[in-house]
Formats: sequence, C-alpha cells, structure tokens
Amino acid sequence: MSGDSAHKLFNLVEQHYSLLYRYAYRLSGSAADAEDLTQQTFLVAQTKLDQLRDDQRARSWLCSILRNTFLKDQRGPTCLPLDLYGTAEPVDASLDDSLLDEERLQIALNELPEEYRSVVILYYFNEFSYKEIGEQLGVPLGTVMSRLSRARTCLRQRLGVPEPVTSTPDRTTPS
Repeated sequence: MSGDSAHKLFNLVEQHYSLLYRYAYRLSGSAADAEDLTQQTFLVAQTKLDQLRDDQRARSWLCSILRNTFLKDQRGPTCLPLDLYGTAEPVDASLDDSLLDEERLQIALNELPEEYRSVVILYYFNEFSYKEIGEQLGVPLGTVMSRLSRARTCLRQRLGVPEPVTSTPDRTTPS
C-alpha cells in the first residue's frame, strides 16, 4: 500500500469508524459482530480504495460495503434498538421496564424484511437522506419513501404505537 493510500485509509477510519460501528451493531445486534463487520469493511475498502473518486461520498460508500459484507455473512440481526419518535423515551411508556420495550422493539424490527430494516437503520440511525439511501441501495427515491413508510406502519402495528402527531424530519436532500 502506498503512502497516499495508507494516509487516505487512515483518514477514512478516523472519520467514519464510529458511524460504521454503530451501523454494524444495529445490523448484527452484537458488539463482537459489529467489531468484525467494521474491521472487514475497512479491509474491503483498502482493496477498493481506487474506486472512491469523491471523498464526499465516502460515508455512503463505506456503509454500502458494510451492508454488503453483512448480507454475505448472513448473520442476521438479533438486536436492534429503534426510537420511532426521535427521542430517548421508551416506545411504550406504560411499561416500567425499558429493557422490555427494547426487546419488543428489536423483535418487531427483526421481523421486517431486510430491505425495510436497512432503510429504517439508514434513515433513523445514520441520518441518511432519502436520496442517499436510494443511491446506496440502488433503488428510486419513491421506493425508499414507500419502504420507510411501510416499515414504520408495520413496526407501529406490532408494537401498538399510535401514529405520531408531529411529522418526520425532511431529509430529502443530503445534509
């Protein structure tokens, strides 16, 4: 590896490690698997560094590598926290034990088809715009929006959560 490539890889790790680790953890549900997935992502990125022509797209490029690595592993998620309202409050306030809420939520999220689960993770946890998600997954903007809507509806039904009063943040354009 040349000095320029090593420097570029070091910068990618420094800038994106925590994001990739969080994404890997949400996909896999395990700290050990998240560490492995993150490390594997950077190993793959190292071999394909010449494919990254625009540094502004590094985040999306690395998340795509991580997702593809995860799908190839076929580990399947076992644990995925999700907050449908963007707050730190439990989804079901009537339950005293927030761990129970998290377990119910994770079970419901794990029951989603992968294409819905990925959109939810990218939108809510990694704060990708609809456009960025579409580019990463290779689907049209409308497909991203409909998958996210269907995933939210499905999760709310399974968890018994009413529709929110406020609207979802608009991320149709990249930040």
